Amino acid sequence: MPQIESRTKLPVAILGATGSVGQRFVTMLANHPWFEVAALMASERSAGKTYRDAVRWVQTAPIPEAMADMPVTRCEPSKTPPLVFSALDSSVAGPLETGFARAGACVVSNAKNHRMDPDVPLVVPEVNPDHVALIECQSFGAGSILTNPNCSTIGLVLALKPLADAFGLEQVHVVTMQAVSGAGIPGLSSYEILDNVIPFISGEEEKMESETRKILGSLRTDGIDPAPVTVSAQCNRVPVIDGHTECVSVKLSRAVSADELLEAWRSFMPEPQQRALPSAPQRPIHVILDPAGPQPRLHRDLDGGMATAVGRLRPCPLMDYKFVTLSHNTVRGAAGGALLVAELAHARGLVVRTADAGRIQPALPR
Repeated sequence: MPQIESRTKLPVAILGATGSVGQRFVTMLANHPWFEVAALMASERSAGKTYRDAVRWVQTAPIPEAMADMPVTRCEPSKTPPLVFSALDSSVAGPLETGFARAGACVVSNAKNHRMDPDVPLVVPEVNPDHVALIECQSFGAGSILTNPNCSTIGLVLALKPLADAFGLEQVHVVTMQAVSGAGIPGLSSYEILDNVIPFISGEEEKMESETRKILGSLRTDGIDPAPVTVSAQCNRVPVIDGHTECVSVKLSRAVSADELLEAWRSFMPEPQQRALPSAPQRPIHVILDPAGPQPRLHRDLDGGMATAVGRLRPCPLMDYKFVTLSHNTVRGAAGGALLVAELAHARGLVVRTADAGRIQPALPR
């Protein structure tokens, strides 16, 4: 499956552009071969300022010069380009995303609001690329909504998908150790998280359990049949900046050797890699043989932070096997994952479906 080619870039907007996930979108879209940022949208208090004046920049790379002096505008659906990335807080995301979709945009959201809607696909492109077709039955007119899963779910399902396909999957138990960046800006205070582990992240366990079943489920013409797998999750916040580590135990549908599991992970080469999508990691799963890996500091940036690492595979006395998986929560688990969803939908011809899409052009610096 070759990459699509285009002489002109598709204009896009970023909703919630000043937040931590919005900043990741800005950096990842700065030199994108298919997409060009046409609008940076945020709250009323940021509207009217230049991006550099509106944002509290927390990325290690500097603000891309092409966007530093762009004006920040309000989140107005009437001014939408054909593709919109939503990094909005869940407190406001739901109706705004619906408004942009009804205005004709393809909205790719990192927020939780629409993830479990029956007609909205919840997509990890390497795991369930066929689910993007669900937008054809949505009732937003020319527009649509696609969603990126919870950051902890993405690393889990990437590791589970090859096992489910090759051996069948019946039960999953996962214990997470999640980075503080997952709490956004300003996140947790140092007094709360230093020298501490917090064994509670509101809603996280429920999201991992329900989202995993939807993502691994089967596509119908009007929805998704959840996968018949039992998922139990326990989620913890730990004093790590980036990178969610997860300890996973699985019960498979048939007896297999550890070497067969390793081969399933190593040979996994799904649609985004076959299409060579711009943000797709060369290898979606990296097997770490070091018995002390994977570790956030050493392995979260594999393939630009878009891959997941698995290691410590060994027999489980309660189930069949147990292992550790690690993924970058603000790259693959947020902006990077949503960007890959958009690339998949665009490659399948599902982003621009009307002749009058793209009503605004890239904004010029003031």
